Amino acid sequence: MKVTAEKNEKVAKMIFGTVYPLYLDRLEKNGRTKEELDAVIKWFTGYDQEALHTLITEKQTYRTFFQKAKIHENAHLIKGVVCGYRIEEIEDEFAVYKQCRQLEKLIDELAKGRKMEKILRKEKK
Repeated sequence: MKVTAEKNEKVAKMIFGTVYPLYLDRLEKNGRTKEELDAVIKWFTGYDQEALHTLITEKQTYRTFFQKAKIHENAHLIKGVVCGYRIEEIEDEFAVYKQCRQLEKLIDELAKGRKMEKILRKEKK
């Protein structure tokens, strides 16, 4: 599937703090914890716990959430299909949408029981 400017804008306007509890609920149903969810988000975005909490409580949009983030240098290693979109084929002009799908891929892997060492990608030496 192809990402459109409208789709990117729709995701960019979504409030991260309203989606976060949905991520958490899904993970807890699969035996994972809030600490693991936060660890994945912090790895991907570079936020510390305080900044993450602030962004959630201030009801920041995904646009702001990702603009303020320092996306991990290994984010390019996040590949696969999420919601019918192949992450590595999403054009760079739709950065918010791509970053949202990358984060969702990490959360999907966590929900499916993948080990944290595999989720938090490292370059192979």
